[in-house]
Amino acid sequence: MNRRAVLSVSNKTGIVEFAQGLVELGFELVSTGGTFKTLTEAGLPVRYVTEITEFPEILDGRVKTLHPKIHGGILARATEEHLQQLKNNDIGLIDLVVVNLYPFKETIAKPGVQFQEAIENIDIGGPSMVRAAAKNQERVGIVVNPQRYSEVLQALREQGEIPYAMRKRLAAEAFAHTAEYDQCIAGYLTAELAGESISTSPFPDTITLSAQKVQDLRYGENPDQKAAFYRGVEAMGTLAHGEQIQGKELSYNNWMDMDAAWSIVQDFNDPACAIIKHTNPCGTALGKTALEAYERALEADPVSAFGGIIAFNRAIDAECAGALKAHFYEVIVAPEFSSEARAILQEKKNLRLVKVAQDGNPTITPWKVCSIQGGYLIQEEDEGTTPVSEWQVASKRQPIPEDLRELDFAWRVVKHVKSNAIVLAKNGQTLGVGAGQMNRVGSVKIALEQAGEKAQGAYLASDAFFPFPDSLEEAAKAGVRAVVQPGGSVRDAEVIEAADRLNLIMVFTHRRHFKH
Repeated sequence: MNRRAVLSVSNKTGIVEFAQGLVELGFELVSTGGTFKTLTEAGLPVRYVTEITEFPEILDGRVKTLHPKIHGGILARATEEHLQQLKNNDIGLIDLVVVNLYPFKETIAKPGVQFQEAIENIDIGGPSMVRAAAKNQERVGIVVNPQRYSEVLQALREQGEIPYAMRKRLAAEAFAHTAEYDQCIAGYLTAELAGESISTSPFPDTITLSAQKVQDLRYGENPDQKAAFYRGVEAMGTLAHGEQIQGKELSYNNWMDMDAAWSIVQDFNDPACAIIKHTNPCGTALGKTALEAYERALEADPVSAFGGIIAFNRAIDAECAGALKAHFYEVIVAPEFSSEARAILQEKKNLRLVKVAQDGNPTITPWKVCSIQGGYLIQEEDEGTTPVSEWQVASKRQPIPEDLRELDFAWRVVKHVKSNAIVLAKNGQTLGVGAGQMNRVGSVKIALEQAGEKAQGAYLASDAFFPFPDSLEEAAKAGVRAVVQPGGSVRDAEVIEAADRLNLIMVFTHRRHFKH
């Protein structure tokens, strides 16, 4: 008796060649919908599923494989009792299931997709067959990934069957495939229904994290730690979907710093460059071009920039590449690199270049996930900054429009600095950054020391309120002109009095930007 394979795939890559190989090995093919059409047009002998079920498709195709003659053939074990039951009900064994699912993820990624269209692209019969075959891995092979076609055919040709060890691996991959699919659907529905929820919490009772391993990394933060990079299945258009086009393998620390750098430049509409060391910006600047932004970012702290990670929100041309080539950097991230720029930077073989597409709106999860021992902490992303129009001028001295532009730049940068965070800036360029100190005045002193004489007339941003006047006093001594901070301290009145006494401009954003 011929072996039987059910083929029903959304991703048609390689399916004709695989099916041809199965036919040559004596398999009878059963198929549905678009896969049946593809195989028929290729001249392959294939039976439509209704020939097996002897029951028509109903409900606009929603029900076609949900039938005992399909699922009985998949789920039956090779026992005398099961085989007799199949015989009594005229059900044939199914030995191989080749299924991947309706393109739900691709559907919801389309601009303006309607809810009903998304719902209609939720596969029901496909996951049922996949799970049934994976459960019965003892007898049935399940293939959900076109990359497995060649090795499955090779095993069938050389051994006459798919070895049990391979069937187990295929089953594990199949359950991962359906889990990822369900997570994508659950995430979409959760986001769609968030505004309609009567719960006071924006977070669901249960979450499932779904990501695909891209590669093992050389090591983690330290050489004795193993690490790997996983890409979120719903993260289209983000850094994680960037393409490395040059250089040696990226490390765990590279990814952490790339994320920090890319996040900063995405906060600006004008050409921007950020240079990162240990996830903190040592230099960030705006310019009329990518080159000007880079030169100004480098000028902010050329010592710390050595060996840093750089991100741009504009394409890199030959002129900018020539300037970058003159210094040692680990990674450069940008939306695009011109062919001339790539030719120049190719001379630095170890330098990694990562291109991140910026077409359309990136699909970014609304949550930030951090692991702790035995659990997870989840919070909303700190996505935006308070618009300047909503700021409150707390001091007697009033800012002019230029002051507000400068403060806005500093405020956008300080959001990305580890707390306690202080940024000194002027003319769209950071001059000093104080990060990660145990007290705020310590961060102020570090930023002022870096800025030196450039602090005269500069603008200071603090990620959280000033609990005491001491930081303002240090800033005023160095000649700082204006300060932006969230406000909200029980000593706000004392701090405002100090700002007035020191003739500082001070504005409150009423929004904090702590960052761990």
